Amino acid sequence: MRGQFVTLEGIDGAGKSAASDAVVTTIQGAGYEVVTTREVGGTEMGEAIRELVLSKDSDIVPDAEVLLMFAARAQHLEQVIFPNLESGRWVVCDRFTDSTYAYQGGGRKIGFTRISEIEDWTQGEFRPDLTLLFDTDIVTAAQRVRQVERPDRFEDESEDFRKRVRAAYFDIHQANPDRVKRVDATRTVEEVKRVSAQYVKEFIEQVRGLSS
Repeated sequence: MRGQFVTLEGIDGAGKSAASDAVVTTIQGAGYEVVTTREVGGTEMGEAIRELVLSKDSDIVPDAEVLLMFAARAQHLEQVIFPNLESGRWVVCDRFTDSTYAYQGGGRKIGFTRISEIEDWTQGEFRPDLTLLFDTDIVTAAQRVRQVERPDRFEDESEDFRKRVRAAYFDIHQANPDRVKRVDATRTVEEVKRVSAQYVKEFIEQVRGLSS
């Protein structure tokens, strides 16, 4: 049986990383093998692109940025995501195409229609099976980012940029309520982990119901 593709999304400082272990542990507890990966990255080429696009020394125009994201994603899909899913493993990915809509679409103001065309070309009909969107207010997120020793190019963006990114994520959530589950990331770490695990448990029950 094909594995399931779970993605973790949210603005910088939303606290995705704190909940990822709970997500993985819940899936493993249900008896599934899990592979964790990330974007931008996940492959040798993807990690090289990650270093380029996150560096504050990079002077990348928005169109080049979105194309680099999808170039890394195409490699990631073929080398990591698709093979593991076909082998029956579940794949948990820190960021995926929703991040492109949020950061390059919302943040960089590239039209969603243009991104959608590249998405269809790169991914076909493939989309995540479940997405957890870790949502927090801009002020809280900024406070968390300031604790990072060396903020990257996106973490160092303006408040207006972060507002546009968050608004784009809200639109994605509204348009895909069955797939995208919002987690209130302003709550305690333990509560965020609990809610995340609960969403994953509910999704596992759905998957098992469809396969029975």
